[in-house]
Amino acid sequence: MDAEVRRFVDELYAEGLRHDAAQPDRELRRRNIGPEAAALLAVVLRAMGAARVLEIGTSNGYSTLWLADAVRAVDGRVLTVDPDADAQRAAAANLVAVGLDPWVELRCADGGEVLAGLPDGGQDVVLLDAHRPAYPGWWPHPVRVLRLGGLLVVDNVLSHREDVAPFVALVDAEPALQSALSRTDKGQLLAVKAHTAG
Repeated sequence: MDAEVRRFVDELYAEGLRHDAAQPDRELRRRNIGPEAAALLAVVLRAMGAARVLEIGTSNGYSTLWLADAVRAVDGRVLTVDPDADAQRAAAANLVAVGLDPWVELRCADGGEVLAGLPDGGQDVVLLDAHRPAYPGWWPHPVRVLRLGGLLVVDNVLSHREDVAPFVALVDAEPALQSALSRTDKGQLLAVKAHTAG
């Protein structure tokens, strides 16, 4: 990530913290992924040569910027999905501000519906950072849409352990996945699709 983009994302994250501290309604907060987790994820994407990334939960596009910066090295594409049109407009403006918009498709839709409509094995990476109680209802699509060797990432597995526990149990029980817990920032579950599900 070049210095200009890094300055922008750092300022965006700081603005998000200020916004969230002053916003009593949890649903209206930015709830961005932590900066260390975002940086780590970007390095992993680059190491994988990831070109097809699905992000469920756009918010203001903070994590989307990190993902887009990582995939542009291989002229890849991020599909980021959120049902909040205002959030998607904010994300679109932030992407344009640093010239990362050519590598991102923003889709204002339900994450589960988008997952269900995607083809098998088409994604290198799936990042879930949305309404956590909904995740189990999306199963098995987060795994189905991954290619072999693809990566499923779930944020907030430490900060909101109870919310994600039912989904983590599904991941743990899925023989196609090998997973590990990263304690970076709010905690991420990282699961690689080692072989075909079922």
